[in-house]
Amino acid sequence: MRGLFGTDGIRGVFNQEPITEEMGYRLGRAVVEYFKGKEGYSRIVLGRDTRLSGEVLESAVASGVLSKGGNPLLLGEIPTPGVAFITRDIGADAGIVISASHNPYEYNGFKIFSGEGYKLTDKEEIKIENLLLSEAAHGPLEKLPEENHAEPADDLEERYIGFLQHTLPGERLFKDMRIILDCANGATYHVAPILFERMGAQVEALFVSPDGKNINEGCGSQHPETLSARVVEKGADLGLAFDGDGDRLIAVDEKGNVLTGDQILTICAKTLKDRGDLKNNLVVSTVMSNMGFRIALDGLGIDHVATDVGDRYVLEEMRGRGGVFGGEDSGHIIFLQYHTTGDGLLSALQLVSAVVSSGVPLSTLSQLMSVYPQVLVNVPVKNKPELSSIPEVQKAMKRVENGLGQRGRVLLRYSGTEPLCRVMVEGEVQEEINARAQEIADVIRERLG
Repeated sequence: MRGLFGTDGIRGVFNQEPITEEMGYRLGRAVVEYFKGKEGYSRIVLGRDTRLSGEVLESAVASGVLSKGGNPLLLGEIPTPGVAFITRDIGADAGIVISASHNPYEYNGFKIFSGEGYKLTDKEEIKIENLLLSEAAHGPLEKLPEENHAEPADDLEERYIGFLQHTLPGERLFKDMRIILDCANGATYHVAPILFERMGAQVEALFVSPDGKNINEGCGSQHPETLSARVVEKGADLGLAFDGDGDRLIAVDEKGNVLTGDQILTICAKTLKDRGDLKNNLVVSTVMSNMGFRIALDGLGIDHVATDVGDRYVLEEMRGRGGVFGGEDSGHIIFLQYHTTGDGLLSALQLVSAVVSSGVPLSTLSQLMSVYPQVLVNVPVKNKPELSSIPEVQKAMKRVENGLGQRGRVLLRYSGTEPLCRVMVEGEVQEEINARAQEIADVIRERLG
């Protein structure tokens, strides 16, 4: 069995396969089976974002964990990287996050972390999928240990906040900063304002009233327009936007300009190098990074490696090459010297710290990288055959590549979480790449739409 897991866990529309209560129950059992603890049962950390369906799926997963003889530790609403941290910090056997990240509220999903706080590899996901088909997921109730029960975990959010604070030296380092936060009515709505106020910043927090349906709705890292306007209106130093589950960061400078994830990566890479903390002088990103990113790193004398799309592939490459820093243009950024996974709050702290230490505004730092014009067209598809097997698509792609020459590039890939084919074209002239991307998208739409 292979196909449940996309680029970032299992995801889909709630109450449609595979995001059902039955799947949550089976997943809880499968995770206990796979991550059996030393005592013969597993302690599994559970967290969720603010979606209406979160509590229902949390109950289903917890029931599956309990039925297999495990102990679910319920964190409630907390950022995804908080689950990874707490899982590792308390020595749990695994962590499960119930979230669909930046997707609309109708979606939900499951992400799994190992006891060390890392996302699963492809091989581990295949094993979990196989377990979901086996008696391990469907079998009878196990004999429960006496201490088996669902545990609330009210005090562990504070431990996560403390961990984030201690990734920077000293206290109240942001005391002269005016910062606007956009919490996307998601999992950071409680943690983020507390964290940045403790760092000494003057904070205004937007979109901190989740109602189960407004997560990511016109806000957050996907929709920073309101944040941008508010930064300018209030004369703030910068704005920080998170996605629904808090593992992404997008920033806004004091002029209201929205920085890309690649620009944030560039700023932080330079800061790490200047401090002598960029191990092996390496930054890892994905093939989706802008052409200007590689050019900027070359100018800074920093080595660069690109991976397939997905922050876990970035992490695998970092670990394999002994690197400590990498991420995606989407805003997933990994500081491996501090954390095992991308963390929007940690990334925000590091970015603001870079602004403070540099003594110049974020708009100046953003000029370290020139962003090449880029267009991304999402084409709905009914199925996902290998794109290389479709002659018409390959001809259209080759025609565009020949037209762009060395002045641009083309990248085609399927979404790992939605029924979409993504057409990305970069070049020097926006009008040209818009036309080129539509040319390819029309062919894909005709063949697969």
